[in-house]
Order: sequence, then structure tokens, then C-alpha cells
Amino acid sequence: MFKNINKIFAFVLLSLMVFVYACDQTGGQQGKGQSKTLKNTQKKGFVRCGVSQGLPGFSNADASGNWTGVDVDVCRAVAAAVLGDANKVKYTPLSAKERFTALTSGEIDVLSRNTTWTLSRDADIGLTFVGVNFYDGQGFMVRKDSGITSVNDFSDGISACTNIGTTTELNMRDFFNSKNISYEPVAFEKADEVVAAYDSGRCDTYTTDKSGLAAQRTKMTNPDDHMVLPETISKEPLGPVVRQGDSVWEDIVRWSLNVMIEAEEYGITSSNADAMKNSDNPAIKRLVGAEGELGAAFGLDNEWSLRIIKQVGNYGESYKRNIADPGILPDRGPNQLWTKGGILYVPPAR
Repeated sequence: MFKNINKIFAFVLLSLMVFVYACDQTGGQQGKGQSKTLKNTQKKGFVRCGVSQGLPGFSNADASGNWTGVDVDVCRAVAAAVLGDANKVKYTPLSAKERFTALTSGEIDVLSRNTTWTLSRDADIGLTFVGVNFYDGQGFMVRKDSGITSVNDFSDGISACTNIGTTTELNMRDFFNSKNISYEPVAFEKADEVVAAYDSGRCDTYTTDKSGLAAQRTKMTNPDDHMVLPETISKEPLGPVVRQGDSVWEDIVRWSLNVMIEAEEYGITSSNADAMKNSDNPAIKRLVGAEGELGAAFGLDNEWSLRIIKQVGNYGESYKRNIADPGILPDRGPNQLWTKGGILYVPPAR
């Protein structure tokens, strides 16, 4: 009997320890508006955001260290929502290899760095994808004088530059194996190392997401000497990632992105957001904080979404500013709103 009592006591003690640990990680039971990450972020006064080591249009720093891009704007939206100022962000440049470790170890609280949402990554303990801010697909870049105009022109022995620790490596292997083409991978940890290797002639082709190819092409010595082949060999839904264990913070990041997308759908911009408070459309009034109390669900005030739109802009404004206007990808393709022939679609804020 005493043995059974000891077993029961041990079980109860273990359960209590697990409960206490879980509460410590999440700031207590996840009730309405409770979030340890939110509390710590507000205490520090800035959002810790993991970004790329430099990808124009997505996350890229200028000579003065100012970060811009559609991935950067996700973190700026979160800062506007929770701190009242989109500029209160600390950026940490990360390679593809180190990005997930930085997130799960607590070095950053949001990873917004052209990262593909896959089953294995989403199921990985410690990671939660919260949405898609860019629908992409993997492609190949070649030199125009190579005579290659299609992936069907690839032949045995072709060398391909790419990044270590990415889905790109796996997709490249699957592609060449399916075509029975022998190839030589030339892989590097840093994106700039890949670009430099390809630009210097160390490999015949450079492969990554097509958006990345278009962006990195601008860094080459003679951009016009290179072309992206027409074929797309994979699906690459790119989006922000947070740590598991804080469902309220997860929702804050998810809905910060969703607000930008839905604002574009309803024609709410950074310049007309205040005026939209007088709209007759309840959906618009909710987005600009003139109706309902959506912020309470996150422990925020009711103008959290209005600040996002005014300080960062809607998704279309972000895309135009960071990707279209610089000439990286003027055609939005699948990243157009669902109402305009694209697949960009989010749940309603209500």
C-alpha cells in the first residue's frame, strides 16, 4: 500500500512540476490577454525580430543600418500594435542555418525572414508558423550567354549554388534526381556568399526562391547578364514564425499580419485610416478601432490595429514600397488579393 502511495505522490509531484514550468514559460495559464512574451516586450521597450542577412525587398539594411522590407514590416506592425511605435524593433540578422535556434533559445521573439512553412517545421517542437506574407516558388538563375533557356536544357555535371540549411537544398536534390541529372552542389551558409560564388563563375546556376533570385540579381556585378528561368519547381509559402508556448503572442503576430492584408482588401491606407472611422461598414470600423473591442483579446487597447495601418501601411502599400517600386517583382502574381485574382486571403477581424 505504501508503495502505491509513494507512486501516487511522485506522479502528483511530477504533474505539479510540469504545470509550474508551463506557467513560467507562458506567463501563467493563457487567460484573456495574458502573455509573458508581451509583458517582457513591453518591459524591454522593443520587439526582438530575426531577419535575413540581407535580401532586398524582404529584409535588408542600408548603409546607415536602417532595415526595410515586407518581412521587416511584419515586425514593425507588431511593434506598432504592442508598443505604439513601429520603429521600436531590434533586428538580428540570421543565416538560414541558425534562424530556428535563435528563436527557440529565446534570442528573438519573432522570426520574419523569408522562411518556408512546411509540415516538418510546423510540427517541430518549439516552432509555430502564424501565416503567409509571401507566396513563392523555387527557381533557377543562369547567365544569359550560357545558352540555357529552360531547366530542360540542364545536363549532367551541372554545378548549382545554394544555401545550407534550407528547403532549397532538398528541392534541388529532388528535382535533379527526378530528372536523372547528376549535379554538383556548391553550398554556403550566408546568402551573400552564394551570390558572390555564382557571380564569380563558381557554379553554372543559382537556385533559391524566385523572389530571392530577383532580389539577389540586383546585387550582381552586371545584373542584366543573368536571367531567371521560367519554371517553378516547388511551393514556398513564406511567413513569420514564433516560439510555441505563448498562444496570445502567437495571435498578436498572426493578426498584426492579417490586419495589413484585410486593410488592403477594404481600401484602408496609412493616409485615410483616421477618416475611415466614419465608414458605414462595420468591418472597416473594427479595423480602425471605431467599433468593438478586439484589442482586449490580446491585452491591448482598441487602436492597436489602427496604429499598424497608420504607421506601417496595408499589405499593398508594403509590397509596393519594398518590392514593386524597386523593380524586384512589379507583378504581384499570387500575392495579389483574392478579390483581384491572387490567393491572398485572411480570416475576418471580428
